[in-house]
Amino acid sequence: TPAEAPLVLQFIQELAAYEKMSEDVVATAETLQEQLFPDEGRPSAHCVLAYVDDIPVGFALYFYNFSTFLARRGLYLEDLFVRPAYRGKGFGKTLLLHLAKIAHTEGCGRMEWCVLDWNQPAIDFYQSIGASLMTEWTTCRLDQSALAKLARLE
Repeated sequence: TPAEAPLVLQFIQELAAYEKMSEDVVATAETLQEQLFPDEGRPSAHCVLAYVDDIPVGFALYFYNFSTFLARRGLYLEDLFVRPAYRGKGFGKTLLLHLAKIAHTEGCGRMEWCVLDWNQPAIDFYQSIGASLMTEWTTCRLDQSALAKLARLE
């Protein structure tokens, strides 16, 4: 719900700390709320929260992309995080299973995500559920300053 945007931000900050990328988080609860629950139009992304009773233990944030090869949309998992005290108890798998069901029900051609190459526990977990590692692909990125510079070119 919109009221849970601060919780989503907290999970993002915890994930960033785990990934040693805290300095990269510029999101705020307000910007998350605007993107996940816009006043008009479609949300930019969707978020699923995992709770034990009333205790938030993890989250998965996803959006839809499109495969030209399949001519179908896909589900892209941007972030998956389970708090350390709750890892190994099936919450990550439950979140992934929930997203897989969404992707399947909505006719998505695939579900994809990235994992840091040093995160062996996550890699092992993803392979245990049947995910393939696509080592032949390299991720490319233009950050905001690179986008601004490129947008000025003609």
